[in-house]
Amino acid sequence: METKWVEQSKKLVEVFGLENKPVAVTFTNEELEAVEPRKAWICRAMKMAAAGESFVIDKETSACPGGAWHCGLSDPPAAQSRRALQKFLTTGEKLTHSIVSFQRMQGLTSPPPTNMSERILMAPMDVSPMRPDLVLFICTAEQACRLITLDHFWDGIPPHVEVAGSLCHSAIGYPVMTGHTNLTLGDWTARRQQRFGRDDVFVTVPYERLANLIAAIPKCSAGTAKLEIPPEFSGVVEEGEG
Repeated sequence: METKWVEQSKKLVEVFGLENKPVAVTFTNEELEAVEPRKAWICRAMKMAAAGESFVIDKETSACPGGAWHCGLSDPPAAQSRRALQKFLTTGEKLTHSIVSFQRMQGLTSPPPTNMSERILMAPMDVSPMRPDLVLFICTAEQACRLITLDHFWDGIPPHVEVAGSLCHSAIGYPVMTGHTNLTLGDWTARRQQRFGRDDVFVTVPYERLANLIAAIPKCSAGTAKLEIPPEFSGVVEEGEG
């Protein structure tokens, strides 16, 4: 018998025509013998999981120190390690202007999920052995628009979107800490190094929100509901379509 999230994954792929598999992200302290640990950048694991591979990442197997602390597997850098990171981001990667702008970028968002778990399972949702904490979509802008619309269809509460900072922060750390669905473009270094598609965007839905999103599909025109235009609005819609 298929698990609920496997059925949900198939439904999402079918409705949205997803080329990439939805990725299940699960924070866990359990040993997972079914997936062999291997060293990987977290942003790389995101891309490869969407293509069908599975990863168990812990402090030792995270190939990127930044990804490890953004996702809570290690403590944030302090003292000389932080000074080195400041220099790297401002004069190496050149992703922020100064140590002041770096501090603001770090301080004005959610903290990382430090010590939340021993490891993170990242797997295609349709084969994940564990219930997801987050569901990550690597998708087009159109698919992202539909997902975001369905996400707040029932309550009308706009998502609190966080686009700044690293991809692993905005796609994993931020939504797992806040419970907010997030839409992000990722960071330029991750996009370039991992060769994400130039039109790829990233949507992360906390799993506890997914059932309502799926329930909205037949009710909402961003899902499968047929658009019905009242006569008094037909001229406006036709003009806009031109």
